[in-house]
Amino acid sequence: MIDIVGAISLLMLFLPVMVAVVLLLKATCPGPVLFRQVRAGRHGRPFRMLKFRTMHLGAHAERASLAGRNDTDGHLFKLRDDPRVTRIGRHLRRFSLDELPQLFNVLRGEMSLVGPRPLLLEDSDYTGRARDRLLVPPGLTGLWQVRGRSNLPWEEMLRLDLHYVENLSLRLDAGILLRTIPAVITSRGAH
Repeated sequence: MIDIVGAISLLMLFLPVMVAVVLLLKATCPGPVLFRQVRAGRHGRPFRMLKFRTMHLGAHAERASLAGRNDTDGHLFKLRDDPRVTRIGRHLRRFSLDELPQLFNVLRGEMSLVGPRPLLLEDSDYTGRARDRLLVPPGLTGLWQVRGRSNLPWEEMLRLDLHYVENLSLRLDAGILLRTIPAVITSRGAH
């Protein structure tokens, strides 16, 4: 219930920003405004996560050719200067504005406001202890978003996700939500 009320409140707060992003994307980037991607949800159930599109059309097909440039330790695929990202997309990512459509995933019950970030099925290692991160719904924000975002190695991201799952509480959620604001404003670890 808290997630639904929170998502509705955030949608109302960010509605003007979302409308501006839609108009900007329509004016500058051919193709759809939203990007839908299958991610692992609670208990590993796949769901279509929504984001504002930050890459040019056909970008996913180019991923294999960029695999050798991966800036992470192999479990996730991230590039600091990804050539597939549009000029507008860089700004949307920097301030996490591309994530705002996930509020609709929260309203549909596929995500929570706080929890482990939903990973691509092919990017994630869901064996052993890593499987425990799927015991709770994935979140719009989480511990590794407020503690370094993409600058953290996979093992640290996993440790923080498991800490969250094992210590789940309203107090922890409230603390993460409050720390998300400065993390987004400073763009610390965003790429």
